This record gives sequence, structure tokens and C-alpha cells, in this order.
Amino acid sequence: MGHDDFRKGYDFSGRTIVMTGGTGVLGSEMAVALARAGANMVILARDPSRAGELKGRLEEKPGSGTLVHADVLVKESLAKAAKEIQGRFGRVNALINAAGGNVPGATTNPSQRFFDLPEDALKQVVDLNLLGTIIPCQVFAQIMAEQGEGNIITIASMAGFRPLTRTIAYSAAKAGVSNFTQWLAVHFSKVGIRVNALAPGFFLTEQNRTLLTQPDGSLTPRGNTIL
Repeated sequence: MGHDDFRKGYDFSGRTIVMTGGTGVLGSEMAVALARAGANMVILARDPSRAGELKGRLEEKPGSGTLVHADVLVKESLAKAAKEIQGRFGRVNALINAAGGNVPGATTNPSQRFFDLPEDALKQVVDLNLLGTIIPCQVFAQIMAEQGEGNIITIASMAGFRPLTRTIAYSAAKAGVSNFTQWLAVHFSKVGIRVNALAPGFFLTEQNRTLLTQPDGSLTPRGNTIL
């Protein structure tokens, strides 16, 4: 479904949607589609100045788009962002947790054995994917609870259900995201907050391009295995 088709099928006029990880490949496309469907789209970013192209796309009518500084692992920065968003739009209708990713140091390969994976790399991936989902929920779900309604969507991964070889920390963290989503859905079931997860398959990004494709664009052995 293209952005124009999405706009025709859904109307989010007047709805304020906050997204973490909105500058990524998947998150940015979701954000633009929602903005074009009329939503007040707010992207939380550690460095909003680096997302100039996305900001321009978000500002296309009929919706609106803005980038606000926040770090998903720093609760104080999220609380400050939440206050700014409430001051501008009055309420928060939805939170989409799309922040996540992997780093080479937390991935096994022929030259990097499981036994030798550095603790800081493992922690970086687990923190970003799992805590980077939990902490924003703490901040924005409190607003929703006070409103008496809201929606939370977490971006899980098929790797959380069927672990990929090599990506130990990422797969484990995404499994945790799926588990947390189920826990949160039950926790908020009585206060009008709906919680769900999306578990996408593979998207070719700058993060995984060298793992999945050769310089000429053909698939690597890992890319063929995944398909």
C-alpha cells in the first residue's frame, strides 16, 4: 500500500502520534504515511538536525510533522519532550516504539567467537532494543493513563520468534520486546490503553546491506539463506 492509498483508507486528523526511531528506514516511512493521513507526527531523535530530509517530508499536508530532541535511554529527556508535546498538542494519542538495531560488536562471525563478544556491545544492543522500548512507555503511557485512553505499538522482530544465527543480543532483546508487549497489554487492559506489537521481516538497510548483498547487488550466502 502506497502513502496515497494509505491516506485514502485512514484518517488520523487531529491525532498526535509520537514515534521513537522515526529516522530509520522503517520508522520514517511509517511516520510519513501517518502524517499524510492527517496525524500530528512527532519524531523523537537524539539529533534532530541530522533529519532534514525527513522533516521536509513530514511537513507535507494534510498532517504535520516535527522532530523533538530525546534519548530513549534517558528518562529525563523523554519527560522533557513529553511536556513539550503536551504543550503544543494537548494530548498524546499513540506511541510507536521503533528505536532499535544491532552493532557488529554484538554479532558472531568467523573472526569473532561467541566467547569473545565484548560486554559493552552486548549491553548496547540489549539496552537500545529492550530498555529503549520500556522507558518511553513509562513516560508516555503515564500521559495516556491520565487521559483514560491511548495506543502503544512496539516494533518487535521475527528474529525474536526464530533467532537468527550470529545476532545473539538483537534476537534475545527482540524476544524480550515481544514478551514485554504482552505484559504491558495485560497491565493496561483496564485503563483504556491498547498495546500491540508488529514483527517485520527483512528490510535492506545500511545496517545490514553488507551482510545481505555483494558490492554488485547480488545476494551473499547469508542473504540467500534468509530468503
